[in-house]
Amino acid sequence: MPYDLDNRLVIGVASSAVFDLTDSDAVFKRDGEEAYRKFQAQNLNTPLPKGIAFPFIKRLLSLNDLRPDPEDPLVEVILLSRNDPDTGLRVMKTIEHYGLGITRAIFMQGKSPYEYIPSLNISLFLSGNKSDVDEAIKSGYPAGHVLDSKFDDDEEDKALRIAFDFDGVLASDESESIMQASGLSDFHAHEVANVMNTHSPGPLQEFLIRVSKIQSIEEEFKKLNPDYENRLRVSLVTARNAPSHERALNTLKNWGVMTNDAFFLGGIAKKHVLGVLKPHIFFDDQSAHLELTSSLVPSVHIPFGITNKEALKAPEQPGA
Repeated sequence: MPYDLDNRLVIGVASSAVFDLTDSDAVFKRDGEEAYRKFQAQNLNTPLPKGIAFPFIKRLLSLNDLRPDPEDPLVEVILLSRNDPDTGLRVMKTIEHYGLGITRAIFMQGKSPYEYIPSLNISLFLSGNKSDVDEAIKSGYPAGHVLDSKFDDDEEDKALRIAFDFDGVLASDESESIMQASGLSDFHAHEVANVMNTHSPGPLQEFLIRVSKIQSIEEEFKKLNPDYENRLRVSLVTARNAPSHERALNTLKNWGVMTNDAFFLGGIAKKHVLGVLKPHIFFDDQSAHLELTSSLVPSVHIPFGITNKEALKAPEQPGA
């Protein structure tokens, strides 16, 4: 029987999201592809350092222990790489070194593999390569650019904390467009008038839904194991405030999900909350917010919607 991905949370990651490729990329940029290939071969058995999304991916995969059959995991993480299979071997050996449960990979020399996102049922693609993420979002795929951020992989901390902005991330940019065009008063008026109308999905809606299903499985596991402490916690951190908060909550309810926490900040800098919450990953569509949050927590830019339409693409990065 073929391995079925339909009922799993499937994440696609570039090596640039999970590992620190600073040295490898420096060789590529300075000396070219042949020198890069030699560098990777010479360091084949030297593990790459942990990268920004490493703590998130490690904890996400650890949730597979909620299901008794290891051949039927809740979470599948697939490596999507611009490397060829030969130079990508160091990445696979690094995965093995850290004990990450990643066994499936796609290597496409010099080409972004984002086109395979729908065929692999991927609900989130993470990469440090901005242009790959931009192209994935333009194609309607759920993708995030992992920014250079502070991160902490505290081995004693078994919890996984995920934080989302709302508009342009979980929901579409419909309301954000009104905010940009007409201002805050019209935005609030629009949200009050449409309070019972569910928002259209944004890029990460399906990812949230699949995470929420794992939370339900975790609750069932806890019933059978009363001493178990929930590990997965999901938070909404948004610039919305009353009265626009109600439509956001109604939308989540209509999608069949609820977050553990909701912060309706009404313009208060998100970094003040995130510095206390300490999520292992935070998703936002606005670069201005992320410039502040990345100094505190792993931050991911979702280049979707009206706030990103005029953004310039950065040059491609090798080795993703």
